[in-house]
Amino acid sequence: MKTRSNENKKYLKDLNKIAKKVDKFLKAFLSSQKKNSYLMNPIRYGIFSGGKRFRAAIIFYTGKIFNINQKELIMISAAVECIHAYSLIHDDLPAMDNDELRRGKLTVHKKFNEFTAILAGNSLLTLAFEILSSKNLKLSNNIKVQLINLLSNCSGHSGIAGGQFSDLNFENKKKSFKKIIDMQNKKTGELFSFCCESPTIIKQKDKKTRNLFKKIGLDIGLLFQLADDLLDYKGNTKVLGKPTKSDKKKGKATLINLMGYSKTLNFANDLKKNIINRLKKYGIKSNHLVSSINFILNREF
Repeated sequence: MKTRSNENKKYLKDLNKIAKKVDKFLKAFLSSQKKNSYLMNPIRYGIFSGGKRFRAAIIFYTGKIFNINQKELIMISAAVECIHAYSLIHDDLPAMDNDELRRGKLTVHKKFNEFTAILAGNSLLTLAFEILSSKNLKLSNNIKVQLINLLSNCSGHSGIAGGQFSDLNFENKKKSFKKIIDMQNKKTGELFSFCCESPTIIKQKDKKTRNLFKKIGLDIGLLFQLADDLLDYKGNTKVLGKPTKSDKKKGKATLINLMGYSKTLNFANDLKKNIINRLKKYGIKSNHLVSSINFILNREF
């Protein structure tokens, strides 16, 4: 346990360095927007809510495998964090998961109001594509179009939005293992798949490599969602900064509610080993990405 704690501290230190770089870009980017926007305060509140920027780290560490320029990775990470913030703001709404706390702070709709939260979320969604289409992102137009197309697919009805629909629609209903996995892949996995596939697009890798990292990202996302479910089941509200045991209260379709805590944990550990085995061929270049995967299940339950 002591070794795990030390590993987590070291990893969190590295994660914090990436978060600072991404936040620095986002602050400058938002400062360049129109000053008279009434939505800027809730946008800032939603995007700078104390998140670890874990998705940004996945982009950075996958980019490390392919030797990608850090400036490009920062901008792509910022776009992804805008999408993630938008999804959380909307997920917390009374019409969705109806949560009042996020990372120990009031959710956006509780801090401001519901219509402000909806519009701030919508704005963050569009800001992501503004970043990817910016002339400051020094990539060819062809690569930018590919990135925008992929992120659109990961964010809409075939990704995050579709996953959230299923998550809400499945409440208090018995669903199969396959349907739960499909829902969690869309809700969480698709954005992680973008994080891992986008560096292969920038480097114009072959279809086989793209598909490999797309699937690795999808599985990292599934692992992350499983860890969240495990934390909700056994975690501490004060530590997590949000209510726990909420999945069971809301009748959420999770693997824990389907097959129990122990079997879900075993499934998650097997998934982790499988992801790491696929990265072995990249040797030392994949070490940071492997550390990220280990960190997902190393958090205290």
